[in-house]
Amino acid sequence: MAQELAGRKIAILATDRFEEAELTEPQKALRAAGATVEVVAPQAGEIQGMNHHDLGHKVTVDRTLDEARPEDYDALVLPGGVANPDQLRTIPQAVAFVRAFFERQKPIAAICHGPWTLIEADIVRDRTMTSWPSLKTDLRNAGADWIDREVITDRWLVTSRKPDDLPAFNGAMIRLFAEHAPKRRAAE
Repeated sequence: MAQELAGRKIAILATDRFEEAELTEPQKALRAAGATVEVVAPQAGEIQGMNHHDLGHKVTVDRTLDEARPEDYDALVLPGGVANPDQLRTIPQAVAFVRAFFERQKPIAAICHGPWTLIEADIVRDRTMTSWPSLKTDLRNAGADWIDREVITDRWLVTSRKPDDLPAFNGAMIRLFAEHAPKRRAAE
């Protein structure tokens, strides 16, 4: 990949029991595209990944929610896993972090169960989206138009269904971030 995202700083918001591939594969793709990527979590240290129902590897947290400021990032990634977004949506600071990206019209990429946090942030109304199929009713009840497709981009939001969709998700995420996340000036 070219350096489409050189000069951009991306946050990946996650906590324990994230779906490992849905964090690590976008992280690799973003770095390969030249972005600086930081894992942001409610707690310091490491967060536990999952490979579906089995424990996966841990990932180092770069910044806690207390340290991270939405204005310091150009875009946001929300990986899935059932427990990860379910926990994040109960943490007001995490929900406010996500909502701040929306309010600043900064691009957001969410996969699998990741849209649960978008629902809690009240930012899915009038959006066309996809997700893991069990979120279909939740998204529709929150005002989204849910479609079963591997990836959907609606303005500055890209969503996807599952780990099998990661190649399409990563490509759409990089295109969206390149288009909607302006390069930072050297002084920033």
